[in-house]
Amino acid sequence: MSSTTEWAPTTRLAVRRLERELATNPGAVEDFFGRNTFPIVEGPTVTFVYRGEADQVNLRHWIFGLPSSQAFTRIPGTDLWYFIQELPEKSRVEYKFEVIQHGMARWIEDPLNPRHARDPFGANSVCYTAGLSEPEWTQLDPEARQGKIEDLVMRSAALGGRRNVSVYLPARYRKSRRYPLLLVHDGGDYLNYSGLKTVLDNLIHRLEIPGVVAALLHPRERMSEYSANPDHSRFLAEELMPVMENEYSLIGAPEGRCLMGASLGAVAALATAWQYPDLFGRLLLQSGSFAFTDIGGNNMGPVFDPIVNLVNGFRDEPKRVAEKVFVSCGIYESLIYENRSLVPLLQSTGMDVRYVEARDGHNWENWRDRLREGLSWLFPGPLWMVYD
Repeated sequence: MSSTTEWAPTTRLAVRRLERELATNPGAVEDFFGRNTFPIVEGPTVTFVYRGEADQVNLRHWIFGLPSSQAFTRIPGTDLWYFIQELPEKSRVEYKFEVIQHGMARWIEDPLNPRHARDPFGANSVCYTAGLSEPEWTQLDPEARQGKIEDLVMRSAALGGRRNVSVYLPARYRKSRRYPLLLVHDGGDYLNYSGLKTVLDNLIHRLEIPGVVAALLHPRERMSEYSANPDHSRFLAEELMPVMENEYSLIGAPEGRCLMGASLGAVAALATAWQYPDLFGRLLLQSGSFAFTDIGGNNMGPVFDPIVNLVNGFRDEPKRVAEKVFVSCGIYESLIYENRSLVPLLQSTGMDVRYVEARDGHNWENWRDRLREGLSWLFPGPLWMVYD
C-alpha cells in the first residue's frame, strides 16, 4: 500500500471527526486547534487551515504544475476553512492565503504557521513536509568564528559611475595566506535572504570549505546588467578582478575563482565565463533563467533576447568555460526544464559537472539549502580532503 493511501484518510478523518464532534461539543474547534500544529503534515498529506470570516479562501503557492489558486472548504456552522494537498515527502513550499470578503481580496501569511521566509518582495509562509527540516548549518553557531564584511567602492568605465561591492573576509584572514574568491551576483540578497555570511562562517568553521573571500555584487539595473550583458562581464573580468587581486590575498586564476548566482545571476555568471573562458575555474549556477528557443522567436520579451542568444549559442557550440560547474534547481520551478537541458551540454565539453534537484521552488531558501553541497564540492575544505 502506498504512503498516500495510508495517510490521506487519516487527515480527512481528522476533519470529519471535527465535524461530527461539533454536533455535541461546542468546544470541538478549540480542541482541534489545541491538538494540532499547522499546516497539519501527515506523510505526503498536508492540510492547510484558516480560521476567520470570509466569503472564500484560496491557497496561493509557487508549485509549477499545480493550479496556482486552490479553493478551501468551509466546515458548516464555523469560521474554519481547510484545504488538503498531496505533496511528496521532503518538499518545501512557500505559500500565502488569499482571503476574499465583500468583494475584496487580500493575500496574507498563514496566521497559524510561525515559519516564514523573506524575499525582496516581502515574506511567505513555509511548509516542510515529512522528512525535511531547516538545515542546522544555516543557523547561527555561537562556536563558529565570525567573518567580517567591509565595503569596497570603485569606479567602473564598463557600467558607468561608482560601484559598491561588499567583501566578505573569513575569520582569521591573513595577508600571508591565499584564499579562493567567490564573485556573488545579488550579494545583498544572498546576505539578507539566504544567510550567506552565516553559511560561510559555519562551513569554514566545520572545515567543510576553506577560508574564502567573497565579493558581493549589488546591481543597479539588474534586468539589463544580468541579462548576458557584455558590459557587466567586462566589469567583473577587467575592472573588479584586478582590484580584488590588488587588495586581497587570493589564489591564482582560474582554479581559485568562482562565479556564483541565482536566477538571472546564474545567467550573468555563465555569460561572463563564456566571454572570459580562461579566467574562472568554478561556476555555481542556481535556478538559472537559461531561456532558449528551438524554433521561432523569443516570446518572453526583448529583455530576454540576449539570454536566448547566449543559450542558443551555447547549445549550438558548447564550449568549455570552467573546470567545475555546480548546477541546482527546484523541481517545483518553471525553470526546471531549462536547467535540466543545460546539464548534458555542460558535460559534453569535458567540464566536471554536478547537478542537484530539490523539491522546492524559485526562492532564496532553496538556494541557501544547496550552498553546502555546492561550495564544498567546488572548494572542498580539510574535512573532505581527509575523509572523502
